[in-house]
Amino acid sequence: MSIQKEIRVALIGYGFVGKTFHAPLIQSVHGLKLHVVSSGSKEKVKKDLPDVIVLDSPEAAIQHADIDLVVIASPNATHAPLAKLALNAGKHVVVDKPFTLDLAEARELAALAREKTLLLSVFQNRRWDTDYLGVKKVIDSGAIGQVKHFESHIDRFRPEVRDRWREHDIPGSGLWFDIGPHIIDQALQLFGLPETVSGDIAVLRHGGKSNDWAHVTLSYPEHKVILHASMLAAGGVSRFIVHGDKGSVVKPKADQQEAQLIAGIEPGSATWGEDQDDLMVFDSNLQVTSLKTPKGDQRQYYIQVRDALAGKQANPVSPAQAIAVMAVIEAAVRSSETGTVQKLALSEAEAGAFYQLS
Repeated sequence: MSIQKEIRVALIGYGFVGKTFHAPLIQSVHGLKLHVVSSGSKEKVKKDLPDVIVLDSPEAAIQHADIDLVVIASPNATHAPLAKLALNAGKHVVVDKPFTLDLAEARELAALAREKTLLLSVFQNRRWDTDYLGVKKVIDSGAIGQVKHFESHIDRFRPEVRDRWREHDIPGSGLWFDIGPHIIDQALQLFGLPETVSGDIAVLRHGGKSNDWAHVTLSYPEHKVILHASMLAAGGVSRFIVHGDKGSVVKPKADQQEAQLIAGIEPGSATWGEDQDDLMVFDSNLQVTSLKTPKGDQRQYYIQVRDALAGKQANPVSPAQAIAVMAVIEAAVRSSETGTVQKLALSEAEAGAFYQLS
């Protein structure tokens, strides 16, 4: 699987995610070259990326002879079929979250990547967010003791229903498939696989067609993890709240890298990944101390993909880890639909593979 030369990349999709995240992050990483973009909006792409080849057809971009790595940032329902096409074309693949629509598709892609000995990875850029890195640092330091309650919120205020595929009633739409993969992945990286999952997923906005509110609890032997996402939160919510048996840590505001990318700040520039919002650490005497939040750097995902393709390190987000995230997504949906607590539909081998470097 080792690639020692410049890695040429085809980006499939140039909507918000492709334009805002993938294109600038790929371009900021030495050793990666964004060579082809698949989009129906050629003029928009050329305005931003004058040197790339723009093709209308995802299939043509995937099968382009000069491409080593295909990045799929198209609508969720296309992830599995396009990833399958790319793997069968002998290309390495990065898939934006969610990995697939269900566990069956995820397992099929993982098996195909193994058969073809190709890298298959999922874009979990939020492992390098300031807020997550900050609370992880405090937890790892032991400052708050053993975690008993971990709460992760990605809440927004978007009361108006928009006419876009993410808000239509189609497979892969809705807030849980959009935000869920990120907050699940962060929780699994910190705590491993939960024993059970309980979910409540709903449509709360007037005229809404896809879920816009999700409240999911992951149960572990000695602590609880609450994952929450909403489109109707105007304020008053902290990004992370963590309580341990020796103290607590709160991260009030979210990482700013998305806002920086939207503002056109170049990844890796002087102010990139800075976060002026301090962590609040409460000790056993109920005293609070402000702790500077570490810088984030979502470029690290693509840096590590590059290094994995060069044979220098493991895949940063393995198919086994992506399958585990899909299992939690599905368990939460089943729980919400049936009103019952669910276990993860993972085999012993899949659970074991989650904990192994790939």
